[in-house]
Amino acid sequence: MNSRSDNVLAFADLQRITGYQRRSDVERSLRDQGIQLFRGRTGPWTTVDLINQAAGMKSTAAERYDTQIL
Repeated sequence: MNSRSDNVLAFADLQRITGYQRRSDVERSLRDQGIQLFRGRTGPWTTVDLINQAAGMKSTAAERYDTQIL
């Protein structure tokens, strides 16, 4: 993975995942699937949690940091 964090998907990751090379095509593909994206200097990026949320899955961050674990 080309991203800085295990949870962040950078533009190069999104190009590989979507199969599109142009920035506009990658952004359109993500929007069409209900995935929130951010526009950075080097291209769009998103997180695994935002992709999971668009798919209707529960966030892993909420499970790790839930107050019930205390």
